[in-house]
Amino acid sequence: MSTIYIDNKPFEVKAGKNLLEACLSLGIDLPYFCWHPALGSVGACRQCAVKVFKDENDTRGRLVMSCMESIKDGLHLSVSDTTAKAFRSQVIEWLMTNHPHDCPVCDEGGSCHLQDMTVMTGHDYRRYHYKKRTYTNQYLGPFIHHEMNRCIQCYRCVRYYHDYAGGKDLNVFAAHNHVYFGREQNGVLQSPFSGNLTEVCPTGVFTDKTLREHYTRKWDLTTAPSVCHHCSLGCNTIAGERYGALRCITNRFNSQVNGYFLCDRGRFGYEFVNSDNRITQPLIRNRAVEAVDETVLMDHLRTLITNNTIIGIGSPRASVESNVALMQLVGKENFYQGISDNLGFIEKRIVEVLQTGVVKTASLNDIQQSDAILVLGEDIWNTAPVMALAVRQGVMHTAAEQALQNRALPAWHDAAVRELVQEEKGFLANCTITTSPLDEISTSVVHAAPDELARIGFAITQHLNASLSPVQLGNDAMTKVAAIAAALQRAKRPVIISGTSCYNEALIRAAFDIAAALKATADEVHIAYVLPECNSMGLAMMGASSFENAVLRVSRNTNVTAILLENDIYRNMPAHIADVFFDKCQQCIVLDSLNNPTTQKADVLIPAATFAEADGTLVNNEGRAQRFYQVFIPANKNIQESWKWLLKLQALKNGTGNGQAHHPEDVLTLCEQLMPQFTGIASVAPPHDFRIHGQSLPRAPHRYSGRTAMLSNLAVSEPKPKQDGDSPFTFTMEGFSGMPPSPLIPFFWSPGWNSIQSVNKYQQEPGGALRNEHAGQLLFQYKQEAAPVYFKDMPEAFVARNEKWLLLPQYYIMGSEELSFYTSGVAELSPDVYIAISEKDAEPLGVVNGSLISIKVFEQTYELPVKIEAALQRGVALMPAGLPGIQVMPWNGYVQLVSVKL
Repeated sequence: MSTIYIDNKPFEVKAGKNLLEACLSLGIDLPYFCWHPALGSVGACRQCAVKVFKDENDTRGRLVMSCMESIKDGLHLSVSDTTAKAFRSQVIEWLMTNHPHDCPVCDEGGSCHLQDMTVMTGHDYRRYHYKKRTYTNQYLGPFIHHEMNRCIQCYRCVRYYHDYAGGKDLNVFAAHNHVYFGREQNGVLQSPFSGNLTEVCPTGVFTDKTLREHYTRKWDLTTAPSVCHHCSLGCNTIAGERYGALRCITNRFNSQVNGYFLCDRGRFGYEFVNSDNRITQPLIRNRAVEAVDETVLMDHLRTLITNNTIIGIGSPRASVESNVALMQLVGKENFYQGISDNLGFIEKRIVEVLQTGVVKTASLNDIQQSDAILVLGEDIWNTAPVMALAVRQGVMHTAAEQALQNRALPAWHDAAVRELVQEEKGFLANCTITTSPLDEISTSVVHAAPDELARIGFAITQHLNASLSPVQLGNDAMTKVAAIAAALQRAKRPVIISGTSCYNEALIRAAFDIAAALKATADEVHIAYVLPECNSMGLAMMGASSFENAVLRVSRNTNVTAILLENDIYRNMPAHIADVFFDKCQQCIVLDSLNNPTTQKADVLIPAATFAEADGTLVNNEGRAQRFYQVFIPANKNIQESWKWLLKLQALKNGTGNGQAHHPEDVLTLCEQLMPQFTGIASVAPPHDFRIHGQSLPRAPHRYSGRTAMLSNLAVSEPKPKQDGDSPFTFTMEGFSGMPPSPLIPFFWSPGWNSIQSVNKYQQEPGGALRNEHAGQLLFQYKQEAAPVYFKDMPEAFVARNEKWLLLPQYYIMGSEELSFYTSGVAELSPDVYIAISEKDAEPLGVVNGSLISIKVFEQTYELPVKIEAALQRGVALMPAGLPGIQVMPWNGYVQLVSVKL
């Protein structure tokens, strides 16, 4: 710690920071634009000026930009100095000369960092009366709206997009007072992290086009803390609602998970909540009137669940509470995972190796702080995008750390560090089936079939631990193995990443073996496994049987009623297997929020709430349990959380009527009792009756202005606010207005800080953890003394077959995930169907890009255009995963060539 003097008052501050960070961490309001905790300092905006003195006797001092001045013990400075204040006021006035007077119509109005900083400097009257400089805006795709006239040239957008996220198609053009931030020409922004521009930009240049399409002022949004449902990483979000519709998703800072940023799928993929495809009414099929109310529904279900054998099919996208409620209803022995046997086996292996505690699971923050990374068989760019962003930061930060050794240059000095580092990078070995955008920052790149990648992994382990059996590989492969093993062995904080996307269990074992072997040389080793869906880990930890066993069950027994929970079986299983299941079930009860092929098979269909209308808990890929909260109560009372419907069915089965009210923590307590592996999950967030000074927490900010006006077409008297007995929140702006525990932060706001930049007021220090942060409950415990037990068996070398291909999925950020596809922009950016084969497979067939070939998968024939990928190994084929109409699950099987059309 260092002691500095601000306006003659002593303060203890953390060494190694700059003055701007120090002031903000002390709660001193100092305006800034170009600086960002994740981006560092460049001193471009000249807005954060302070006066620095030589010592306590110096009365003149000198103006410096606080973001460019290091902390020094005994430093004297003044924030309130007249000259410094005048300088800041002049700078903001200059920046505002060309800024339009469009705050009333700007999407950022009222939540704008520029507005906050203008008020903070005291600039409230414009003296410039001449013609303003103007620009032509660009089309940047379905997600980002461009309004270049609002730009104040802070350079944040380019520094984030190009330097931090690695995008290449957004840049700065021209010079002087004419700089332009955009693309070379109109077009969709190519980076899957472009949506973060809406929060990085301190003005309204880049705004959320999806919010613009159903516009509302941000202070009139009802918001709640949530968790992204579009992949297994569990990124923290804030969901915003108005008029009973979800309007936007913004980032919710969590230092251990997503930090400041989201991917575009997580930010914009929420429109399924508002979809016309929503299930809104209970249905009992094969009746004169199929739509029924809850009373009729329950009378009908009472007969089904008391007279028949009941089995339950769980879901990797349903909450822990819903899966547990279903397990309790049907019994452990009658509960099945709604996934294939192959995927279930792989996920079971992941849970087993993590439960040993031999290696720590890696948070995204751990990946960013790593100094060597190996990705083994997982296309994280598409299956876990924010993890790919974390990998990029780990690679870049390692290069910076190495360059700064024995140098006085501070790490926060972004421009100088980049000049010093140049093209140097940290170590990343990216071993995948085919090319990835991460290849360009990788030290070592390997493209091979999954079994070959696993063998490479086992070979790396043997290099790290010579006592293990050697693996026979080709000379080129062994050269790469030796280089990768040497780099990992030199590392102090290595991270090994793998996952399920190759549908290959050997990769899981190989990744674990590498991480276990590194414990002998590294200070701290982490492992990360990527799973398919938002609660895949939670479902896998329940240890239930796969869907194929449920099919066998209903095939052997008549009079079976199946309850399916938020799971489109036709996405996870081949159609002919799903058809057998539904044909053999006497009755199928389906709970879901959207119509899909599975809901069409339902004898009884029950409308389930989405994440925006529900409280629940998810377990992410590292075993971190996190709570999401309901942001609004649907106007349609038929829409309820799945776990509430299932608890009502439990009460019917037990003959206790509709049952007593339960809260999420009650279900989680039951979960701990049924399954000790979930110990601690009930304390993942404060209970429903949590209060601060006797007050609940408001979902709406104190500036919220629409409670009466919203319903003035019905009545001018103010209606009674909706009640929420399942969380500490209210649906009003009344309640505790201070800083709640971190899992309960519904929005970031502080006096004078109305934009997302106000997050610095909630942090221990800018860029650091939230105050009293509880980043989720880790369910896998690291055991320092646990000795590794290596896996001895490994797959045989992959051999290509004639006119047969090993078919694997090709994932896409846009299009492969089930729920986000209901967002029109995601559907617009998703790929067309194709089959990708290698050059060596294409040549003897005489096919070129666009040629049509027919393949046979599970007795179904597909005619698809060819896409030739040079990086693919001979004998391997790829098809886009998750696109509508493509039913080829499970993957990792061989497909037969039927015919070729040149």
